Amino acid sequence: MSEPVRSRPIGVFDSGIGGMTVVKELFSAAPQESIVYFGDTARLPYGSKSVETLQRFAREDAELLLSFDVKMIVVACNTLSATALDEVERKARGIPVIGMIGPCAHAAVRTTRNGKIGIIGTEATIASQAYEAAIEEESRRAGIRCEVHSAACPLFVPLAEEGWTEHLATELIAESYLKELRYRGIDTLILGCTHYPVLSNVIQRTMGTGVTLVNSGAAAASVVVELLETEREGEEGSVSIPHGSPEHRVLVSDVPRKFQAIGERFLGRKLPDARLVTWKEAWTISGSMEIPS
Repeated sequence: MSEPVRSRPIGVFDSGIGGMTVVKELFSAAPQESIVYFGDTARLPYGSKSVETLQRFAREDAELLLSFDVKMIVVACNTLSATALDEVERKARGIPVIGMIGPCAHAAVRTTRNGKIGIIGTEATIASQAYEAAIEEESRRAGIRCEVHSAACPLFVPLAEEGWTEHLATELIAESYLKELRYRGIDTLILGCTHYPVLSNVIQRTMGTGVTLVNSGAAAASVVVELLETEREGEEGSVSIPHGSPEHRVLVSDVPRKFQAIGERFLGRKLPDARLVTWKEAWTISGSMEIPS
């Protein structure tokens, strides 16, 4: 028999380590919940892969998390959220699946004051125009008109991983990437990559205090909390929380150099010991690994 909903973990997966910023928001919004995180570090980057390959990866990543009897899956990857969310939903067998794009679009449309929304992300995410479609749908629901402008910011990912959050080079690159969005007069900016919240200070300075940043992790975490409350009310008639301390797991398909340091910087706390998984005909989990510094 399956465990009660309240005691089962939340599954989160990403192509690498950027999804740790989403986990950070989940720790803050739902500290009582256990998290199983999978970073598919052996097969990154996802952004350069074909749609067919991404759909297969999405199914395989979801299968791994489902083996831990998760109660919901958070797809902490903008590329998969744009190209393969429906594959995860089919694999999930009815449990909730939360992507990055829908929650961000919802938050942005309800945040903007002048209807001008900006989106920054990787080249693959921007090219997909998935955010534009989601914002258009949310705008119709809200009964307002929105003007959308986007910019690809591929160098933000290596800058975040390098820890150059206050470096002059980051300031110059941010100015180059963002000046057109600033010129367009946007008042709301979606951080459409899970790495970007690490650079939120420099992005905010570059855009100015009049622009509100929408953090995809925070937007997704708010949806998770709503779902948790709904499910707990349905299970026991009132909102309840899991008993005991949460137990967190980190799974990776490869252990790249600096994984520990980058993960802890993104997470803002000590990273649980990672376990290596490999894909053969199914995922195989080995013991805890020594992570090289």
